[in-house]
Amino acid sequence: MKIICVGQNYKKHIEELNSEMPVEPVWFLKPDSSILKNNKDFYLPGFSENLQYEIEVVLHVCRLGKHIQAKFAHRYYDAIGLGIDFTARDLQFKCKEKGLPWEIAKCFDGSAVISQFIPKKEFDDINKIDFSLFQNDRQVQTGNTDDMLFGFDKIIEYVSGFMTLKIGDIIFTGTPAGVGKIAVGDQLRGYLSGREMINMKIK
Repeated sequence: MKIICVGQNYKKHIEELNSEMPVEPVWFLKPDSSILKNNKDFYLPGFSENLQYEIEVVLHVCRLGKHIQAKFAHRYYDAIGLGIDFTARDLQFKCKEKGLPWEIAKCFDGSAVISQFIPKKEFDDINKIDFSLFQNDRQVQTGNTDDMLFGFDKIIEYVSGFMTLKIGDIIFTGTPAGVGKIAVGDQLRGYLSGREMINMKIK
């Protein structure tokens, strides 16, 4: 399975990182060893002094396909969940400054938190899904899929033009503004359409 992550997909998040507005989806991959499920604890690694959370809506791919047109893309994902893309922001900035790849900041163990999935049919409108993240009972991120620069179908179309999507692949669709640093002792809770999907501790 592949974990496909879309970056820079919410305007205010792009602005808070002083990044350039993309004209096409920006994406990268995480390895399967980065997956953290079932609300397991995340152990803060020693290689970063600025490990940050990024709450994201996540798609579950249900069909094999490549070169998928946007008008058919809805057939290729059957369920929606919530995820946290943990990012070593200090390492990422250092790599960007030097023009180097920044997988080191995104692909470490436990960096892809994934909730259970909800069947797509249970949502009234998948293009207007509310989601949020709380850090120690304080809401730190809130978003709605209607605010994405590139919607689910455009993401499917674009990524499948470069690589084949396979059953079981996971797609992180980008984070809204409000990303921030985590610390030992933090409790993170994520909500999707009012449902608690993530409830985990940082150790």
